[in-house]
Amino acid sequence: MPTVLVVDDSAVDRRLVGGLLGKGTMLTVETAENGAAALVRMKQGLPDVVVTDLQMPEMDGLALIKMIRAHYPRVPVILMTAHGSEELAVEALEVGAASYVPKSQLAECLLDTVEQVMAISRAGRNYDRLTECLVWAEFALFLENDATLIDPLVDAVQQIVERMHLCDATGRMRVGVALEEALLNALYRGNLELGFEQMQEDRANLLCGMSAGLVDQRRGEPPYCDRRIFVRVHVSKDEARFVVRDDGHGFTVPEPAMVADSEAVVREGGRGLVLMRTFMDQVSFNESGNEVTMVKRRDLNGQPAASA
Repeated sequence: MPTVLVVDDSAVDRRLVGGLLGKGTMLTVETAENGAAALVRMKQGLPDVVVTDLQMPEMDGLALIKMIRAHYPRVPVILMTAHGSEELAVEALEVGAASYVPKSQLAECLLDTVEQVMAISRAGRNYDRLTECLVWAEFALFLENDATLIDPLVDAVQQIVERMHLCDATGRMRVGVALEEALLNALYRGNLELGFEQMQEDRANLLCGMSAGLVDQRRGEPPYCDRRIFVRVHVSKDEARFVVRDDGHGFTVPEPAMVADSEAVVREGGRGLVLMRTFMDQVSFNESGNEVTMVKRRDLNGQPAASA
């Protein structure tokens, strides 16, 4: 069974998070009281994912993320953030965290985020040796409004990005997270015009093999059923460029400074934009807000390329 290592100096919070992840799932939950203890535990056997608090004695969450990226780059880390620590969350994403969840949203988002990150991490390990021969790759798709198409596309892109040595294992996973956020936004917010709660419900139901009524209803009725998601991918040895466009009405894109504040993070769409803008070197939208272009440049000596 997949193992999650929960790192928090609060015994109460460790029990809370362990309960959220362990109840009714196939996950094995282990715990550590700080970053130093977590590293000792990881020497005994690697978990599939680490979920860590930010503020801890001896070794805080930020230092732990740096150590895990340096020594265990294939183990993803999810950060739990308290209100007012969004700037530190962005810093953690920049140094190697795979995602983050505000503590105010643990019950709603933590399990789904852990499942998402683990799925992306597992998919990245299953790559085809043939892609080692690639010099560049380009393809375009028109996707139906079906969330089950997203993971295979992200998987294919990650394999190409990694095998062309565009970035390290952590960078590959971050590309996958950013692309998935853009695709989820195009599907739920763009084409189906649904909110955050409906998206979370549908993602949870997919994991359980169930369907969500409102999502299925809109997929079968106009104008939603006629809409598609256009995706264009171009990957070379120097950069990966992604264009994701939906057929919805678009929206007003917040400025980066607005997305980084605490209110924007918890409102619909803010968290996805933070992840996209942090994990990609360049993110831009068209005027109507229904098309995003994301660029990831080749890492130099394991460090992210400078943003333009």
